[in-house]
Amino acid sequence: MKKILLYITLPFIGLMIASLYIRKPVHTGMHLATDVASNLLFVDTLTVPSAIDDELRYYFERHNVEDEGYEMVVAFANGKRHHVSVDTYVPVRNIGTWREYDREGSALILDTEGRTIIGTCHADTVETGVRIDSIGTYMGDFSQMKAHGHGAYCRPNGDYAEGHWEGDRQHGFGLELLQPDNGEPHLRVGDWTTGRFMGERMRYTTERIYGIDIARYQHGKGRKVFPIRWDQMRITWLGKKGSRNVSGTADYPVSFLYIKSTEGTTVRNRYYAGDYVQARKHGIRTGAYHFWSVRTTGADQARFFLQNTRFSKGDLPPVLDVEPSDAQIQQMGGIERMFQHIRVWMNMVQRRTGVRPILYINQMFVNKYLSLAPDIKRDYRVWIARYGEYKPDVRLTYWQLCPDGRVAGIHGEVDINVFNGYKSQFEEFLEEETIK
Repeated sequence: MKKILLYITLPFIGLMIASLYIRKPVHTGMHLATDVASNLLFVDTLTVPSAIDDELRYYFERHNVEDEGYEMVVAFANGKRHHVSVDTYVPVRNIGTWREYDREGSALILDTEGRTIIGTCHADTVETGVRIDSIGTYMGDFSQMKAHGHGAYCRPNGDYAEGHWEGDRQHGFGLELLQPDNGEPHLRVGDWTTGRFMGERMRYTTERIYGIDIARYQHGKGRKVFPIRWDQMRITWLGKKGSRNVSGTADYPVSFLYIKSTEGTTVRNRYYAGDYVQARKHGIRTGAYHFWSVRTTGADQARFFLQNTRFSKGDLPPVLDVEPSDAQIQQMGGIERMFQHIRVWMNMVQRRTGVRPILYINQMFVNKYLSLAPDIKRDYRVWIARYGEYKPDVRLTYWQLCPDGRVAGIHGEVDINVFNGYKSQFEEFLEEETIK
């Protein structure tokens, strides 16, 4: 495409050279050939690939109700693509740069990097148009011949990005559809910072479903013991980072609770049984988690967990908490060896309880290791610890958003979690995924 435009431009090189000596511009012009003009522009409607339907459905079920770009995502889901109208008639005076003349109206330009732009100028400044480079086409607003404002970028393989741009990079709210040759399509919606995807910014309201996880530490340290006041339990603080995005004042019920039951093959939480009874007594949906150890096998740890944990009708799916360091992974024989043991634990617990366990991991583990076990990533729900204002960019059930929350009725800091969805999705989750 760029080559075609260059060929179109060549006949006017002599005119541009002559412009060094021309005081008044000529007023002739040219029409871009129909096929050239059509290839410059995105079609403004497009059938959404069937493979991305599930991604879109997932987004609309779990999206943030306060997303600033919700309407843009709806339009994308309906096949709409960002479109800019460009006049295909270009006056000769608006091709290239003329001495002592400010381009006005439609223009054909090469920027300093050799990229072809056909756009609309005002006072010699490109305001909106289409720009072609070696890997794709940008259509939208410009500032100093750089993408700036609302726009979209499309590659020949179908990759598509739309949203706010600054200095040729996505910056602000936007969406991106990636369609790799050797993988499944993936939709990312949220905030970008200078071209880097940050995630969906979460707003915390009373419509969210919140929960906590506890262990022996919530009962005190050493000889100091602090009882949990179950009848007073309310979430009142989402930690230093989470509280920045609270709408109003945090005052949320505890809708679900996980209790640490076991660790490795020797450690049992002595408060587990009592906390389990009290949580169920107070109508809180309850589950148990096991803390992974690299020192013993997955089978041995599964047996220890199953022997020391209660599983009653309506209980939440059991959770495997995996938080090893790189050195600990090597101690177990490497990442593949560890995943083999994790698969054994998950399979044994699923056969015993009748529900799929959930894998608890942190963001570092997701970034470095989860892609190495695509079956685990595909087959099991994920609970992630990520302490920031942006929602993790994975399919998840729970997000542990802070380790320093506050809960009325519990002494000290508490992990606060949010379910990835709203009431209807939570009720569906309870119906389909809890112990029968």
